[in-house]
Amino acid sequence: ERIRRAWLSRTLPTTTDEAVASLLQSRRFVILEGPPGTGKTEMARRLLKRAYSEFGRIIQFHPGTTYESLIGGLAPEPGGSMGFTFRPTPGHLMQAAVEAAQDPARPYLLVIDEINRADLAKVLGEAVYLFEPSQPDRQVRLQYDFPGLGNTLRLPANLHVIGTMNTADRSIAILDIAIR
Repeated sequence: ERIRRAWLSRTLPTTTDEAVASLLQSRRFVILEGPPGTGKTEMARRLLKRAYSEFGRIIQFHPGTTYESLIGGLAPEPGGSMGFTFRPTPGHLMQAAVEAAQDPARPYLLVIDEINRADLAKVLGEAVYLFEPSQPDRQVRLQYDFPGLGNTLRLPANLHVIGTMNTADRSIAILDIAIR
């Protein structure tokens, strides 16, 4: 029984909202992982509500999540000779960075539920470079010039990210080692 409990404590460690909030303050980026039904998403929602006073957003990844939906890219809009034209449109991460930068003294939380459901190498692209907690001033040049934002993406120091990951999902087997 002692061995079983020791093994379970390592494979299914328990944590508290306070411990995760503290980790976010020091590292800025956290992955909550565990089997289905263990409360990962609920913990992230509680943290957004209580520790961040709902200053943030929750998004969910799925197999169809793209670089354009997370970072940004071209999106159609009415106009042009064919009835539509394409315009650079910011994705969730770029929008979160802009919202967080509006109030740098206040921590902002982006929750990415089911982070392992998307092909992270494709979805993050060069933005994977930004998720290095020890080097907060990194930035990447983007392919398009986004109106009012330019073509540089930088994550403000007050932007924190929680990803939730279901460890019982077979899609974690292909999770990029750099992301882990």
